[in-house]
Parts: sequence; C-alpha cells; structure tokens
Amino acid sequence: MEALTPDFSGDQSLVSIVANSGLDVYAHNMETVRSRTKRVRDRRAGYDQSLSVLQHVKQSAPHVLTKTSIMLGCGETKDEIQETMEDLRAVGCDVLTLGQYLQPTPKHMKVASYVTPEDFEEWGKKGEEMGFKYVASGPLVRSSYKAGEFFIENMLRGEKKVVVEETKGIRGGK
Repeated sequence: MEALTPDFSGDQSLVSIVANSGLDVYAHNMETVRSRTKRVRDRRAGYDQSLSVLQHVKQSAPHVLTKTSIMLGCGETKDEIQETMEDLRAVGCDVLTLGQYLQPTPKHMKVASYVTPEDFEEWGKKGEEMGFKYVASGPLVRSSYKAGEFFIENMLRGEKKVVVEETKGIRGGK
C-alpha cells in the first residue's frame, strides 16, 4: 500500500502516524529543486521541510520505502538536479521518479525547457549509481508511474520473503 502525502506543515507526529499505519511506501513529492521551489510549489511548501518529512519517515518507520518525484523543465540546472538527488539520498529516500513538467493550463507556469529522452536516461542511470532502489525517469513519467509500482511490489515481496526466511532460520536454530 502506498500513500502520497502532504508535508503536514512540518508536524512530524502526523508524519509518524501515517508512516506507521501499515504502509509499504510513503510518497511525498519534492516537485523541484531548491532554487525553483518558491516558483513551482505552493507558498506553504518548503524544500527543507520536504526533505525533513522523508528523513523522518526513515527514522520512525525504517521498513517503509520512501518515494519522491521531481518535475524537470522548470528552469533548474543540471547541477541543481544532481544536488537534489544527493539531498534525497542523504535522507535515505529509496525511490525517485523524474518527469517532464507540462503546463496544464495557460494560467500555470510556462515550461522553461524540454528535457531530452537521452538526458532522462542519464538521470536514471545516475540515480541508480547513487543508490536509489528504483528510478523511473522519462518525459511522461509521473509520481504514480506504473512500471515503478510493479517493481516496488516485487521488491516488497522479495524483502518480506527474506525476512520470513531469516526468521525461519533464527527460529530453526540455523
């Protein structure tokens, strides 16, 4: 089971309640890099607060996978994307999706750039090299990207199987 959550205005007790509710995946989207946060996100959302949410999930429920998403094409630089990915790994984020920002209506922010499929592929490789358990990266990828869901499901099944096998080994005296 996965829940896509807000930042709860920084109330870590609420983050803990959701993280320990029986979830398999706690999703909270960064949306963008630090420099673009005020332009891209709701004024109440903060880059550091979102990192804090993901970090707190790992501290209060280490068994829960954490997942986030970043939209590219909002005016960010390659160095800023790299820095954001490093920040995410530093707080233990497990799963990352990267997709192209698309302007939903003329009233919304304009697309600053279109990221090439080759660049998305490169970001995916970098993410895997950095230690993310799974990275979905492409122009049409969204935080609910289905290929990732299948991977995460299989990963969870595999981790549960390992835990069961380890438990049997301990109980069996091996």
